[in-house]
Order: sequence, then C-alpha cells, then structure tokens
Amino acid sequence: MERRVLGGTGISVSAFTLGTMMLGDWGNGDRDDAVRMVHTALDAGINFVDTADMYSAGGSEEIVGAALKGRRDDVVLATKFHNPMGPDANHRGNSRRWIVRAVEDSLRRLDTDWIDLYQVHRPDPDTDIDETLSALSDLVRSGKVRAVGTSAFPAEQLVEAQWTAERRGHVRPRTEQPPYSILARGIEADVLPTAQRYGMGVLTWSPLSAGWLSGRYGGPDGARPTEAHRSAMLGSMYDPALPGNAAKLAAVTELKALAAEVGVPLPHLATAFVLAHPAVTSVIIGPRTADQLAGLLAGADLRLDGDVLDRIDAIVPPGTNVNEDETFYRAPELSDARLRRR
Repeated sequence: MERRVLGGTGISVSAFTLGTMMLGDWGNGDRDDAVRMVHTALDAGINFVDTADMYSAGGSEEIVGAALKGRRDDVVLATKFHNPMGPDANHRGNSRRWIVRAVEDSLRRLDTDWIDLYQVHRPDPDTDIDETLSALSDLVRSGKVRAVGTSAFPAEQLVEAQWTAERRGHVRPRTEQPPYSILARGIEADVLPTAQRYGMGVLTWSPLSAGWLSGRYGGPDGARPTEAHRSAMLGSMYDPALPGNAAKLAAVTELKALAAEVGVPLPHLATAFVLAHPAVTSVIIGPRTADQLAGLLAGADLRLDGDVLDRIDAIVPPGTNVNEDETFYRAPELSDARLRRR
C-alpha cells in the first residue's frame, strides 16, 4: 500500500487509515471479530489506526489495544479527546484539567506507553486555544504523545491554532481530520488550502458520506438506509423527504452510472476521489464488518485520471456540499441565541 509522510513529521503512514468507530458496541460488538479485522488491515499494509475515547465509551480503544499486542512498534496510533466521557461537566472539553486525565485513560485502554497522534476531536468555545496547546505541548515533551492534531476545525480556527503555537512557543497541530467525500466538498474552499499553507497532514473521514456512497442507495431500485443505520447516525441524514437528501440521491444515481462506466465499484470511486486531492495524506475507512473491510481494501490502489475527476466535478461541483444543511460542527454563535442577542 502507498505510504505518505504525515504533515511534515517524518512519520510514514499508509494512504488508507483504519478507522475504528464501528468496532465495539456502536457497530461490531464481537470483540474477537473486531480484533481480527484490525489484524486483516495491518496484514494488508495499513499501518495507521485511528480511534477516539468516546467510541463505544472507550470500548473501541480497548479493542485496538488488544489487537496491537506484539505489533505496536509497527503501527502509527491515533486517538482523540473532547467529547463527554461521563455526566460531569469537567469530563469533557479541551481544558488542561481534562486533557491530562483523558490521555491517561486512553493510554490505559490502548495498553500502550505512547500515542503517535493525539487529536482535539472538536473545537471548544469555552477553552482558550492557548490553554489546550500548552497542555498538549507538555504531553509531547513528556513522551506520552508524539504529535498533535485537530478534527473538524473551521479554517479560521486552524489559523488561530497555528499562530498561537508560534507566538507562545507551543507544539503546533500537525494534522487536521475533516469529513470529506464527493457529496461533501465544502472543505475544498477553505480547510484544505489552509492545511496545505501550514504544511498540515489531512486525514479525511466519511469518504462514503455515512453510507450514501456505499453503492446500496440511489436509482429507482436502490435500497434505503436500514433502521439500524439511521439510528446509528442522525436520522435526518437519511430522510428522503428532505430536499438536501433528495439531491444526494440524485447525485448518487449519476455517480453509480459513472462508476459502472469506469468499471469500478462506487465505494472505490469514492475513496480514490478523496485520495486524489493533493492536500489529503490518508483517507480513513471505517468498516463495521470483515466483508466491508475486504471490499474497501480491494480499492486501495485505484487512482482516477483527470477525465474521471472532471466528470465527478460535473456531478458535484468543487467546493460544494450537496446537502448544505448537513454539518458536523456548527459554530456556537449560530446555535446559541444568547451569543447573538443582547
């Protein structure tokens, strides 16, 4: 499998990253099978594994830790913090108080002495970025963490983090982890150029757009998401009555026809599209089953030529999200009326 350098760190990572959100109670609850899936990915040439403390309430990290026994030195291991890990208001967020607790919990669950990439899972409007970067820098200097990154940060907050790190003498974020797919191309206008400007590695997630590009949906005979799939994500993401989702179904129908003409499965077209962007270092695949993993691995070496990429652009123009109402981070100034009213 192709290797790429991670954001100027000198760390060599595979073009595919194994995402483990679906390993554990959120998806594949058979831990032995989940461990075998990690081994299958490693044997196929993937050396980059991404998880988070919140996935299955820590269960995903425990599965990854069990799977990496005897193979830890050969794997680049990434995890994330920020989301609630309990009812207490201080058991979440990006404060120093929580970071120093969260990293110890992750190290214990992962059964390792160090984390290669420790990522801020989401922005935290209640915590000064200087506070967060100061705590993360101490973790790097202590040897518990090798590099730090962000996830789902808007472009302006990526810039603020870089400037704060430079001016305050902190370790700077080396990576960003945004959602990116043929159906969600908004980050091409700002996040990806900003990451390139600062030499950040980009690890993209949801290349199949939460299942829309799996090949199962779209067309007159296309299936619709199952109730289990809808309950695992936001139900509104699959409501065909919403105009944004109707537009996605229409785009998927055209993309399925293009994939058939090119002679590749739609999921392979989707992951190859993401890897074609020069800002992208690695695409995170998040299979739930061994069959899904095998299917995605079969497309690891596919590269799309300019003609195919141009035809994708004609279906979904660059820099656009097919469903503009779909977002994984909404600025608090928009969601909290108290911040925009006297």
